Amino acid sequence: MNKLITLILITLSISACSNDQETAEIDENIGILFIGNSLTYFNDLPVLVRERVQAQGKEVTVRMVAYPNYAIVDHWADGEVQQLISSQDYDYVIIQQGPSSQSDGRQMLIESGKLYSDLCEQNNAKLCYFMVWPSINNYSTFDGVIKNYTDAAAMNNAILLPVGEIWKAYIDNTNNYEYYGPDGFHPSEKGSEVAADIIVERLFN
Repeated sequence: MNKLITLILITLSISACSNDQETAEIDENIGILFIGNSLTYFNDLPVLVRERVQAQGKEVTVRMVAYPNYAIVDHWADGEVQQLISSQDYDYVIIQQGPSSQSDGRQMLIESGKLYSDLCEQNNAKLCYFMVWPSINNYSTFDGVIKNYTDAAAMNNAILLPVGEIWKAYIDNTNNYEYYGPDGFHPSEKGSEVAADIIVERLFN
C-alpha cells in the first residue's frame, strides 16, 4: 500500500511540474518599449523587430513612444515613459535620440540615460541604447556618434545595439548609401530592416 501511495504521489508531482512548465511557456511574453524619435518610427522599426522575434517562435509585445526631434531628456520631461517602465510590462527598454556626436548630445546620453538605467533596474527591465547615425552631409561626425553611444551604454550598464557602427562599416566597405532614405538622414526601408536585424540578433540570439 505504501509503495502504491508513493507511486501516486510521484506521478502527481511529475504532472504538476509539467503543468507549471506549460503555464510558464504560455505566459512568457517578451515586452519591448521603444523610446525615440523619427529614426525609430520611420518604417515602423518596432513592428519589424516584432516580426523577426515572432519568426523565432517567441511571443513579443512592442510599444513605441516616439515624436519628431525628441531627445531622451524630452521624453523624461513628459513623464509618460516613467509610467510605462514602472508598469513592469517591459523586459527591454530601447532608447534613441539624434546622432549626439557633440558634447551636449553626449551629456544627454550619459546623464539622462542614467535616469532610465536606474528606473529600469528598479523594474526588472534592461536598458538598451539604439545607436543611430549622422546625416550623409555630416558623415564626418560618425566616429563621434559611435563613441558617445558606446560610452553611454558602458557607463550605464546597458546593452549596446550598434546599428550605426554596422551601417558605417557597410558604407565604408561598399561606398553604398542604400541604408539612407531620400533625405539623406532618415532610414530607407532597407536601413530599417538592417536595424531590426541587428536589434534582434543582439537581444535574442
